[in-house]
Amino acid sequence: MSAVTLNEERLQDVLRSPQTEPLPAAEALPAQRPRVTPWLATERGRAFGAAVGRVFKASLAPVLGLALFLLLWQLISVSSREPSLPGPAATWEAARLLFADPFYDNGPNDQGIGWNILHSLYRVGVGFGLAAAIGIPLGFLIGRFAFLSGMAAPIIALLRPVSPLAWLPIGLYVFKETEPASLWVIFISSIWPMILNTAAGVARVPQEYLNVARVLDLSEWKVFTRILLPSALPQVLTGVRLSIGVAWLVIVAAEMLTGGSGLGFWVWDEWNNLNVAHILIAIFIVGIVGLVLEQTLLLLARRFDYAT
Repeated sequence: MSAVTLNEERLQDVLRSPQTEPLPAAEALPAQRPRVTPWLATERGRAFGAAVGRVFKASLAPVLGLALFLLLWQLISVSSREPSLPGPAATWEAARLLFADPFYDNGPNDQGIGWNILHSLYRVGVGFGLAAAIGIPLGFLIGRFAFLSGMAAPIIALLRPVSPLAWLPIGLYVFKETEPASLWVIFISSIWPMILNTAAGVARVPQEYLNVARVLDLSEWKVFTRILLPSALPQVLTGVRLSIGVAWLVIVAAEMLTGGSGLGFWVWDEWNNLNVAHILIAIFIVGIVGLVLEQTLLLLARRFDYAT
């Protein structure tokens, strides 16, 4: 069979086979959808994920610590004898009822928890303010002049270790009233950290600064405002932060003994009524308020530290 015959047969086979459908035109093809990038894969998404991870790592330990504390508290409550110590749930319910009306007033010996907190804060504010008004300038003088430092050293060493409550009878004897006696206890207890920290901050000012001030013949006021205060300010604020913690610790004990109003009086009154749940609530209130006061002063100290 010749090559021409084979080509004719192949051509006839192709003609007899069903024709394939033509391809659709290019414009008839469906358009491809653009590829969507997941939001977490974007730069903002990755930054958000990293921030969530940091928050999770930072909060994991405190959350576990609180959970362990509540579990231990519940176990002690369950295992304690009758009358048992109120557990977390019972204390929370008592706190909810207590703070439903925190500012009721049925007389001087029956006031809401809000009034008692405000009374304690007022006493702390007045006593602490007096201590700051006297202690900080005294600390600057002690740190600035060596002779005054030598004079004050034995007095501070003798009086600073005295228990705050040991000063209460002196206050009652001198002032004859419980309110100024409570302020006196706060004052005398919180003044020492401010004196010592302020004096230490002033004493650590580099001598070169003072030599330059002497060469320039600066007045003592300019030495104080331009050199001593900016250099010693972080130490001063540290003393203030420590003093507010001491003042808040002392007021509760002082109010237990003097009575009248305040958190200390309220705790003692609830103990006389055998209301242990309210005593536990008072403990948490004292801790939370003290933490807020300390953290507020800590933020203030950081701000001034950056400014200097």
